[in-house]
Amino acid sequence: MSARDVATLIESDPEAMRILRAAAVLGLPDWWIGAGFVRNRVWDTISDLPVLPHRDVDVAYYDARRPDPDEDARAEARAAAVMPGVPWEIRNQARMHLRNRTEPYTSALDAISRWPETATCVAVTLRGDSVELVTCHGLADLVGMVVRPSPAFDHAAGRAVVRRRMENKGWLSRWPGLRLEI
Repeated sequence: MSARDVATLIESDPEAMRILRAAAVLGLPDWWIGAGFVRNRVWDTISDLPVLPHRDVDVAYYDARRPDPDEDARAEARAAAVMPGVPWEIRNQARMHLRNRTEPYTSALDAISRWPETATCVAVTLRGDSVELVTCHGLADLVGMVVRPSPAFDHAAGRAVVRRRMENKGWLSRWPGLRLEI
């Protein structure tokens, strides 16, 4: 599966495209929808499983001029008005370094590249009506169904976080073909 195949997978999913169009209407700068929005669809497709409803839709954006968390709440309210029933989670990455106790991020993609697993460090946005995909650490782990810590989590405490996330989210129950490289 190539990057174009993954983008086409998202483009061929009417629900995913409605969510992407709803996010685009918000007018957030440097916005991307990542994590399970992409990862789960790819793993479901590879595993020949039906796509489940989203547990959350992670919208990462970057706006250094408006780091107030209330801006995120307002964006979530606008998103819910545009597309109710979607579990929106919208976060300005310009301030998330404080929560994550790291140096400031320079963009939404910089922040996404530091999410826990390499297969989770993926995101999509719309360019016109086309899906643009970014894989911060390459495509191999995503399409190979490999769970591996991202460079930011490749230490003892980070690997423990990855294990906990995998257990709490029930990944091995859903996708028994996952390979763990923790």
